[in-house]
Amino acid sequence: MPGEIAIALAAALILATVAAAVVAVRTRRVVTTPTERAVHAALHTASLAARALRHGLDADSAQRAAPFLRQLTGADAIVLFDESGQHSAQDPSDKSTWTRDALAAAEDAAKAALTGQRRIMSTHLAGAMVAQPLLTDDGDALGVLVAVTSREPGPGMLGAIGEVARYAASQLELADLDASRARLDRAEVLALRAQISPHFIYNALNTIASFVRTDPDRARELILEFADFTRYSFRAAGQYTTLSEELRNIDRYLTLERARFGNALKVRLQVAPEMLNVVVPFLALQPLVENAVRHGFAGRGGGSVEIVARDDGTDCVITVEDDGVGMDPEDLRSGPADALADANPDAGGHSAHVGLTNVDHRLRAAFGNDYGLVVETAMDAGTKVIMRVPKFRSGVRAGGGGAFG
Repeated sequence: MPGEIAIALAAALILATVAAAVVAVRTRRVVTTPTERAVHAALHTASLAARALRHGLDADSAQRAAPFLRQLTGADAIVLFDESGQHSAQDPSDKSTWTRDALAAAEDAAKAALTGQRRIMSTHLAGAMVAQPLLTDDGDALGVLVAVTSREPGPGMLGAIGEVARYAASQLELADLDASRARLDRAEVLALRAQISPHFIYNALNTIASFVRTDPDRARELILEFADFTRYSFRAAGQYTTLSEELRNIDRYLTLERARFGNALKVRLQVAPEMLNVVVPFLALQPLVENAVRHGFAGRGGGSVEIVARDDGTDCVITVEDDGVGMDPEDLRSGPADALADANPDAGGHSAHVGLTNVDHRLRAAFGNDYGLVVETAMDAGTKVIMRVPKFRSGVRAGGGGAFG
């Protein structure tokens, strides 16, 4: 009897396994229907075209995108033209399949379509050509897609060509937006570099000169610190760096300032080790620390600066605080940067305004409006500037580069 039970159980398990396999096969067949496969193939082809077009419409990107755009339109061939009507690429790319007359006809169709309207031309050379402009939302032509077909293009094909052209135009707009953003980021970094106080550079060089005769070794050390400070500040870096790199450059700046002020300048640094690899905008802390030193010493014989970086859940909170003259909290209504600029115009308020506004803008642009600069202050009670950045943000990473780019 036990043997018969074991055999029955084994048979039942085999039947259950077979049934499960049948269900799995049936399920796979239901999931991978011809329609779903076609949708998946179309989306995959569109993503491959987008990968090329996100670099803009030049000869290289157009040639890489052309085969995928042709597949999406269902045309026998396509030709791409840029915004000025110049030929960029064609698919098939084999020149033996394209006569000079055929390319000339496609160019004529493209130039006609640059006005913003689709053009359909019947030709004995290739059946029909559909010239579809690549239009932005504002109606500007970024280029033209000319689809070549050996048959009369029906509503379905015309609709497909129109949708593919809209998709290509949207990718080109994103490419232009990325390029504009990169230019803006570079311009902002250049603005930060430009606002590094000329007075600091002048005073640092004078301080170094004062040590040349009295303490040559000290002068040599300060020259190296100054060289490293300027090399970092003017390097061809990406728009982001790590907190440790920023702090290292700030230490160079403070070394030069302490050489000038001596014990009158006190600096306290408290940084959680796990925060050192947090990514921050390039030159984000320099304006805050320089502002703290200048305002801390405004009308006084000495002052102190405290720099703290602490862990706060998913964020890193960085504070730069001085015990200087402070400001009227009512001035904060004009924004943190304006308030700091107005607090002490003689201490370089304009450049502080430029630098802090720049940093606040870059923080919000990179991480959203939940991030930026916050100021806590009161008259004769010093000023604290608080910067909050995420410990991790997808797509944001430190970028390097050579010096003086």
